[in-house]
Amino acid sequence: MAEKQGIGLALVAFGVYIVGGLGTFGGIALIFFMKNKDLWGWGEGRSIGYLSLCVGLCLSILGVLLMRLFRNRGIA
Repeated sequence: MAEKQGIGLALVAFGVYIVGGLGTFGGIALIFFMKNKDLWGWGEGRSIGYLSLCVGLCLSILGVLLMRLFRNRGIA
């Protein structure tokens, strides 16, 4: 049972890391390509890009920390 939980936690950590990377690069793309353009009525593309960049970096850091934590604690 511990092996299944460890693999599940490792997959969740890796998923958070991947989503963070996609958000980061998506944010960079929005910053460069959507200057002064409306993004689906949500606001200017550049400002949404900055938000996505910051949230993506935070998620990537969280994913790496979770992977390190699970590995060093013997959970995964």
